[in-house]
Amino acid sequence: MSAFFTPAGLTGAGLGLVLGVGVVLIIWRLSARRVRLVDRVAPYLQERPTTSRLLVDAHVITPFPTLERIVRPVVRDVARMLERLGSGATSIRSRLLRAGSSTTLEAFRTEQVIWATIGLATGLVLALVIGVARGVSLLPLIVLVVLCAVGGALLRDHMLSQKVTQRERRMIAEFPTVAELLALSVGAGESPLAALERVSRSTRGELAGEIRTTLADVRSGVAMAVALDGMARRTELASIARFTDGISTAVERGTPLADVLRAQAQDAREVGHRALMEEGGRREVLMMIPVVFLMLPVTILFAVFPGLSVLAITL
Repeated sequence: MSAFFTPAGLTGAGLGLVLGVGVVLIIWRLSARRVRLVDRVAPYLQERPTTSRLLVDAHVITPFPTLERIVRPVVRDVARMLERLGSGATSIRSRLLRAGSSTTLEAFRTEQVIWATIGLATGLVLALVIGVARGVSLLPLIVLVVLCAVGGALLRDHMLSQKVTQRERRMIAEFPTVAELLALSVGAGESPLAALERVSRSTRGELAGEIRTTLADVRSGVAMAVALDGMARRTELASIARFTDGISTAVERGTPLADVLRAQAQDAREVGHRALMEEGGRREVLMMIPVVFLMLPVTILFAVFPGLSVLAITL
């Protein structure tokens, strides 16, 4: 194994790696150039654009537009591979919508490719350091590089899920206050639409932003019930869905809304209280870990050591 890390061995390995990557890229691009039946038939079944596609401005994600246009086909192929390995396009779009992000699916896949490239570079550096320092065989180093690359892409996906979770927690925390403000406005004689506009102007936060988006849809001509249903789909929270259903029912049938909103606010506070108690119970169990594994052994050692010392002296 030591002969492998000689200058001649490393040069041969580098040349072989370059040759293998080149062959893989050539086969990849040749297979990508195959014209499918769908590609042949699609121009005759779809509406043709009135202008040339060359005149359409492509969406630029990075500060280097020329380099982005050059590597975009490769990025798309890698994005398709990531879609097979990880989350699908539908899941990504849903989570981007729930996170309140304006990032498109293509931009997110590009970010995943960038994170995977950073992970690949990190894995290569670690593999070289471990290989030179420890003399590890080649197969574990290749596995390490692949795991670092896949881990970079999965880490970006995990960060999106964390962002969705944090935003939903903030919305759940804001919901009781928003519901009570709406109940006060409706109880004072305002219509549900006017109450929503008042609350959106006087509050800040994730839920207030969703209300402003819903009001913008209503002003653009969308029916109130349809806009509220869109708000429920964007958030995918049970409490928000009940909230929008209550407002839609009140608007369509003229039923009293203030009592319903107060009851929903009280239910949301009780749910938050139960969640807080459950979190406290989990934290209490975690707090027992240092007590059991650190403080208790030290206490036993201090209690038993003097007796052992006396026995040793007596013997």
